[in-house]
Amino acid sequence: MAHDVSPKDLVETFLRTIMIPDPVAARAFVSPELRIRFTGGREMKDPSECSAFNASRYAWVKKKFEQTDVVEGANPGHAIVYNIGTLYGAWPDGTLFEGNRYVDRYVVKEGLIVQMDVWNDSAEWLLVRAGLVAA
Repeated sequence: MAHDVSPKDLVETFLRTIMIPDPVAARAFVSPELRIRFTGGREMKDPSECSAFNASRYAWVKKKFEQTDVVEGANPGHAIVYNIGTLYGAWPDGTLFEGNRYVDRYVVKEGLIVQMDVWNDSAEWLLVRAGLVAA
């Protein structure tokens, strides 16, 4: 089901939906051929896998959007979209955090997300919390 919204609005609506988290509703914005790569090269194929991974890493987590950019040359059939900002939430022990930088890259084809790449500072922050590296 292709969406008649801009690639920017599609990505932001998808992100708001997955952050509820509502991975079932988030499926409406993605292609059945969706490819997801999370930080560390973790491969996934469904929004529910993103929600499960986040539930294993955080008590809860949300994204504060700073900007969403559609790469020049986008057209209704194909667009590259970057969404950047910071994560805020709580670690599994309930300790609150904010300011954790992230960059997401999306490929949108015919109104659906077909690829999603996710990078953030969480692994570095977890190393500091574990005392394995200096802050």
